[in-house]
Amino acid sequence: MPHAVPRRLARLLRGRLHYAWVAAAATFLALLVSAGVRGMPGVLLVPLQRDMGWDRATISFAISVGIALYGLTGPFAGAIMQSIGIRRTTLLALVLLALSVASTTLVHHPWQMVLTWGVLTGLGTGMVAGVLGATVVGRWFRKDRGLAMGILTASTATGQLAFLPLLALLIEHMGWRGATLCAAAATALVVPVVWLLLPDHPIDLDLPPYGASEPEPPRPTLGNPLFLAFAVLGRGLRHPTFWLLASSFFVCGMSTNGLVGTHLIPLCVDHGLPEVDAAGLLAAMGVLDLFGTTFSGWLSDRFDNRFLLAWYYGLRGLSLIYLPYSDFSFEQLSLFALFYGLDWIATVPPTVRLTADTFGEHDAPILFGWIAAGHQLGAATAALGAGILRGEYQSYLQSFLIAGAACVLIAAVLSTAATLRRRSQPA
Repeated sequence: MPHAVPRRLARLLRGRLHYAWVAAAATFLALLVSAGVRGMPGVLLVPLQRDMGWDRATISFAISVGIALYGLTGPFAGAIMQSIGIRRTTLLALVLLALSVASTTLVHHPWQMVLTWGVLTGLGTGMVAGVLGATVVGRWFRKDRGLAMGILTASTATGQLAFLPLLALLIEHMGWRGATLCAAAATALVVPVVWLLLPDHPIDLDLPPYGASEPEPPRPTLGNPLFLAFAVLGRGLRHPTFWLLASSFFVCGMSTNGLVGTHLIPLCVDHGLPEVDAAGLLAAMGVLDLFGTTFSGWLSDRFDNRFLLAWYYGLRGLSLIYLPYSDFSFEQLSLFALFYGLDWIATVPPTVRLTADTFGEHDAPILFGWIAAGHQLGAATAALGAGILRGEYQSYLQSFLIAGAACVLIAAVLSTAATLRRRSQPA
């Protein structure tokens, strides 16, 4: 029986811990390794440039393809989860990801880099991304949704950032191909965990969602995943909240994994820092984000999420404008890591909460997938654009100023939207 182990574990935990937290833990692990793989190009960019002799714009193009597909896969992954289940979709994604990461060790030409790190890993990581967390939280939680989403979101930044020093050390001692094989093996190890511990729905274990009193039958899904994804998008496009969240998430992607996740280590190398030290800076930001995003989830259950997002984007924009004018000393980089790290993807829990509150349990995961696609399109734009600007001007200054200004602008838009909404509510 596919749910024999979860049933036994749920009985053992009865009265002490709801199985929703076990499902969240298995999801956390899957998101962790997927995000670690997604973050690898940032630490591979300089070694690839040295080994292959390619320029940064060529490598950045392959990375941007992966980031774009990572985002565009999201809404279809959400629809597939509704059609074949969370468990099967996650297993399929992890197997694809492990095989595609392993295959990157065979690249010798730029088009092969685009195929492996671009297309295949983009599809694999896109199926195990924010939409997975949103779907699990939507099915398993009626209470503490913001907190649960904050924890799952934190896994994304933690995996993307905290493993980078280890990868940098592996690259230093084993070469980038050896480090990549280690990442593929780590991804494969998560497959049995998901297979054993992640049921599709609480009703599979005869349980209610966490915070509910009675089991809830899953809503039947009609139509194929492709039609469903576009049908839900059509409903979302008619709502101004969708446009507000999609545009803000585009800027979020520009200012996080597209720019900082991909180009912060090369920026630090340009200023004389060793790659391992630069990766350590990203790791520190990942640890800080674990606290910042979890706390953001707690806040999203209690305060106006539009105002929270306005604060997050505003502070992030100021930190990005500050960085290129710093002297890259330990003290000034630590100051940047503190403010930026706490804010790395603290935007996700309020965005998920606004999506769920506006569009409901059935449409919200798929629409969040489309909103997340906007995030990754923004990230792909920044990853490629920063590589091109670095080649043209021999500097990342322009890229950081553009991303910082965009964050400040979107903060002003969100603050205005929150103020107008508050004034429109009856006293």
